[in-house]
Amino acid sequence: MRYFIELSYNGENYHGWQNQPNAISVQEVIEKALSTLLRTETVIVGAGRTDAGVHAKQMYAHFDTEVVFDASELTFKLNSFLPKDVAIQGIYAVHKEAHARFDATSRTYEYWIVTEKNPFHNQSAHLVFKPLNVELMNLAANELFNHEDFKCFSKAHTDVKTYICDIQKAIWEQKGELLIFTIQANRFLRNMVRAIVGTLLDVGLGKITLEEFKQIIISRDRNQAGTSVPGKALYLTAVTYPPETFTNNG
Repeated sequence: MRYFIELSYNGENYHGWQNQPNAISVQEVIEKALSTLLRTETVIVGAGRTDAGVHAKQMYAHFDTEVVFDASELTFKLNSFLPKDVAIQGIYAVHKEAHARFDATSRTYEYWIVTEKNPFHNQSAHLVFKPLNVELMNLAANELFNHEDFKCFSKAHTDVKTYICDIQKAIWEQKGELLIFTIQANRFLRNMVRAIVGTLLDVGLGKITLEEFKQIIISRDRNQAGTSVPGKALYLTAVTYPPETFTNNG
């Protein structure tokens, strides 16, 4: 049987989602907990690969097992077994071809900015002291809809076959003391959101113009884009699937 796990985590203490030889990952701690509770080695496949320090308010992963279990009971046991910074929201039986990564139709991220020193957001938001022109940043964000190739925002030397992404939402909004950038797309490249945010901040700080922002995208050159902002302020907030994904039809 194949199952989807819905989960969330604070990424502060992890070197990203994916297993690594010499660093702790979210995938590793969940696999160890699942393998212990199911009493058989269990591998999970995530909907994506968040970088070191990045958080997830909603993430999905799938695993296969022949072990029969009660989903509610296993969810409770996992939450008791896992560290406090990883939580399981549910476990769902799905059809055997369902895939947490390839079946996802969109992912949504938020990036949190504070413009004044705030002790309650030291580890959860990125501090920018200088004034930002949010209107210009939103005009630049709208330019993203006019393009499909985002190689300029991708980490170099990745194993992807295409840099084409369909961006469905990109907007800056002030929410209380937080300035939040929300971006949704069918897929994201490695480091893409943090590079986009860094380049949009350059627009907001007056370091580059709207035309220069457009030319950076056209250039397909990562060296032309802005610095990647810290991972601690980035949140994967939603992963969506077709409704039939969660229909267990064998």
